[in-house]
Formats: sequence, structure tokens, C-alpha cells
Amino acid sequence: MKAVIAIVRPRFVRSLLLAVALLGATFTSSASVFVSVAFAPPPLPVYAQPICPGPEYIWVPGYWAYGPEGYYWVPGTWVLAPFFGALWTPGYWGWSGAVYLWHPGYWGRHVGFYGGIDYGFGYFGVGYAGGYWDRGGFYYNTAVNNVNVNIVRTTYNRPVAHSAGVTHVSFNGPGGVSARPSC
Repeated sequence: MKAVIAIVRPRFVRSLLLAVALLGATFTSSASVFVSVAFAPPPLPVYAQPICPGPEYIWVPGYWAYGPEGYYWVPGTWVLAPFFGALWTPGYWGWSGAVYLWHPGYWGRHVGFYGGIDYGFGYFGVGYAGGYWDRGGFYYNTAVNNVNVNIVRTTYNRPVAHSAGVTHVSFNGPGGVSARPSC
């Protein structure tokens, strides 16, 4: 019987140590994910915005992601806002002095800094001109968004003046957009 216990105990200890190590790795790896690339993403493609599926959807513009095969395009999509008043701040690629880093997008009550990238459809480099929240829901600017006014009644049309020399540069840094956060 003692021989069996001697064999079981080291396995148990090894299993316990492995479980603790894996659990620790899970907690540390979920804290944040950093993507860095030595070369800039391609220009933003020109594409048509699909029609808004219904009230309280927010446009989340497409972007270049990076994987084992290199950059690949993630198309823009309409996303149901996660809470009343939610606005999307798009992610962007920014130069860090040695590599391009991906700064992920996020939901919040205000649109934050997204590298000055002109994603179109209301995201022209600063803020968001695609609409706003009010007591009745989200009001869509039909000058920049593809909205069926027979389905979505909370609309307005306010043309947006933005740079006439629109480029399709998809990153912030040397050779790209040189915007800086205002606060």
C-alpha cells in the first residue's frame, strides 16, 4: 500500500502544480492583448455601408486586423448598442517608435481618440457625426449613414464638412495620420 501512495502523491502534486500554473496563466493572459507589427497596414478600402437593421444600432467601422497570414480586413457592421447612450470609439493602429500597435475600440458614453483615422460613415477622424442619443432613442444622421427612414423614424439630415482631400490611410504615425489626443 505504501508503494501506491508514493506513486499517487507525486502525480497529484504535479497535477496540482500544473492546474495552478494554468490558472495563473489564464488570469495574466486575460488582462490585455497586445498586437504589434513592424510594417503599416494597407490603405482603408472603399465600401458601401449596409442599411441599418433597426433602431439603436451603432455603426462599428471596418479595420485591418493582423494574424498569422498578415493583415486581413474585418468589415464594418451595425451593432445593437449595449446600453442606452453607448457610443463606439473605433480601434486604430498607431506607431510606437519601433512597431505599429493596435489600440482596440471600446463602448462608452463619449467617443474617444481613435488615431484621427477617417473611417467614414460619421467617423471622420475626430468625434462622431453619425448621430446622437436623446430621450426617444438614437437619432441617425442620414447624410452619413444608410438608414431606411420607413423603419427607423429617429433621423435627421445634416451634411458634414470634412477634409476634401480624404485619404484612406489606416494608421497613425510617420507616413500616416499625425493626429494627437486633445485631452
